[in-house]
Amino acid sequence: MNVLEIQDLCKTYPGFYLDNVSFSVEQGSVMGFIGRNGAGKTTTLKSVLNLVRPEAGEIRYFGLDLAKHEGEIKKRIGYAGGAVDYYKRKKIRELVAVTRTFYDNWDESEYRRFLNLFSLDENKTPAQLSEGMRVKLNLTLALSHKAELLILDEPTSGLDPVSREELLEAFRYLRDQGVSVLFSTHITSDLEKCADHITYIAKGRLIASSPLADFLRRSAAEGAGSSLDEIMVHYEKESLYEKFAE
Repeated sequence: MNVLEIQDLCKTYPGFYLDNVSFSVEQGSVMGFIGRNGAGKTTTLKSVLNLVRPEAGEIRYFGLDLAKHEGEIKKRIGYAGGAVDYYKRKKIRELVAVTRTFYDNWDESEYRRFLNLFSLDENKTPAQLSEGMRVKLNLTLALSHKAELLILDEPTSGLDPVSREELLEAFRYLRDQGVSVLFSTHITSDLEKCADHITYIAKGRLIASSPLADFLRRSAAEGAGSSLDEIMVHYEKESLYEKFAE
């Protein structure tokens, strides 16, 4: 079963066009969403969360249309877009006391699990945390209400290697529990450790969306390289010499 289906998604900004993007996320899978800066990753994720309004396209979660069932859907998904940047001087325990009231399925044991895993102190405020620790706080809030799908925009950004590995281990644990994860990242080595599927976007257009092993095998056969880093460089690299000569 697909927990998320996106069909022909379009969004226009000055100088940028998200062009009929379509892909789906399977239940119990981890999908990595890659592309260089400005490719359309964040625009896509904000569109599927209705944080920005696309001009066209269909978005369905768990077989439900987002436009008609947004409230119900958002109780079943979690989102983290980087570091917590709101109410920076409120203590974490105060932020959590408010957050848990929005979710009928808030899981206090899971909250405590990730609080301990990420070494977060409830008596501190976000302003007292490093960038990486504030990312962990946002993820803890997203992981604590039995979400069936997590949508994460650059969740490993700002984390040290050990913290990143802890997060990837959490993704693998969640996948084993049947939870799906869709996350964008520039750290493609993280994807090779935990992703089942890859979706690759460039200049607002979908390049590929397939199982990671198939994507790597096909790209290697085309001479694009054997790692995600090599593949992105192969397809995205522009010759500076040619640009200067224009």
